[in-house]
Amino acid sequence: MKASQLFTKTSKTHPADETSKNAQLLIQAGFIDKQMAGVYTYLPLGKLVLENIIEIIRQEMNAVGGNEISLTALQPKDVWEVSGRWNDDVMDVWFKTKLANGTDLGLAPTHEEPLTQLMKRFISSYKDLPVYPYQFQIKFRNELRSKSGLMRGREFWMKDLYSFSRDQAGHDAFYERISEAYNRVYARLGVGDSTYKTFASGGSFSKYSHEFQTLSDVGEDTIYVHDGKKLAINQEVYTDEVLADLGINRSELREAKAVEVGNIFTLGTRFSEPLGLTYTDENGTVKPVIMGSYGIGPSRLMGLLAEHFADEKGLVWPENIAPFTVFIAQLGSDEKVVAASQKLYDDLQAKGVSVFWDDRDARPGDKFGDADLYGIPYRVVVSQKTVQADNFELKKRTETEATFVSWQELTKALGV
Repeated sequence: MKASQLFTKTSKTHPADETSKNAQLLIQAGFIDKQMAGVYTYLPLGKLVLENIIEIIRQEMNAVGGNEISLTALQPKDVWEVSGRWNDDVMDVWFKTKLANGTDLGLAPTHEEPLTQLMKRFISSYKDLPVYPYQFQIKFRNELRSKSGLMRGREFWMKDLYSFSRDQAGHDAFYERISEAYNRVYARLGVGDSTYKTFASGGSFSKYSHEFQTLSDVGEDTIYVHDGKKLAINQEVYTDEVLADLGINRSELREAKAVEVGNIFTLGTRFSEPLGLTYTDENGTVKPVIMGSYGIGPSRLMGLLAEHFADEKGLVWPENIAPFTVFIAQLGSDEKVVAASQKLYDDLQAKGVSVFWDDRDARPGDKFGDADLYGIPYRVVVSQKTVQADNFELKKRTETEATFVSWQELTKALGV
């Protein structure tokens, strides 16, 4: 992408109506735009970051046998009435509306019911199990408060995977596989060391569920961390019974603030029984399907990573989720400088490197400031000085000093 093709602009100041660091930085850098509290538009650079996060999650879900689908956001009330969750007293985050003919509809806050209903068309025998459909979709939840930028939205991106197994043993085996897959996701996003599998309430589904909590000063949750076992306990279930179940003493735990970045639930037959999702086993016996639910919020992760990887100059994205790998800062409009910038742009793309070329007629300080604010991992300066010396000025976003390198040294530094 060239800067001259980008319609968005950066700002010198934070938006006055935002209190969260992630929203301040992302709006200032032109990655997102606020429509209202908890509702954001993803602009070109922000959409690239979001898609990079989604692709990492997609790869790990496919690796455990997931099938990607896309369910509808508009939901008729019938299937939700069967489970009891159309009632606002049971699930109080609905956005509800009506068709022109008066039919009640809701905007899906989650998808257990419609997917269970859908799977009745495809599951009838033990030979049809297990299956693991998942999706990336915008969810809608009527949150009472939305003051944490992308980390608590009324409209937000969610990856939700649902497991359909023939028995508890099969479900439990997959539950562990998906837990390991989540750990790989967080490691690839650069927060693996600070993210803990956390025991939480299983609600009406099971004794426990598990959250994945990343330590953060802006976290809304309080957890108790066991560093030796790399696990934690949510404050909501921090009881003597839970400690006894886990064989842990209070003295072994430390209190911390954290942001929930994922969760996994055993659903059992909570939805399959009322909705009639069954299969016939080898002996001809009809049994309910055992289900699980597994969520990760890509948009929430983007907000967390914006908070987690930032400094006084702006964003500092990990290389695998940055909108681009290289920021070319073309200094001046000299014919040879423009030609050298074009060649560098083309040559890096030919090697598979994603490149942002700042070809604007702007001051060097403005270009360097935007490179830092964007959080692009590498900045390469092309100027009359570098053209005359037949080299490039290279600086990593995480370093303070630039170095002059040859084309060979540049490609080696970029790993291509």
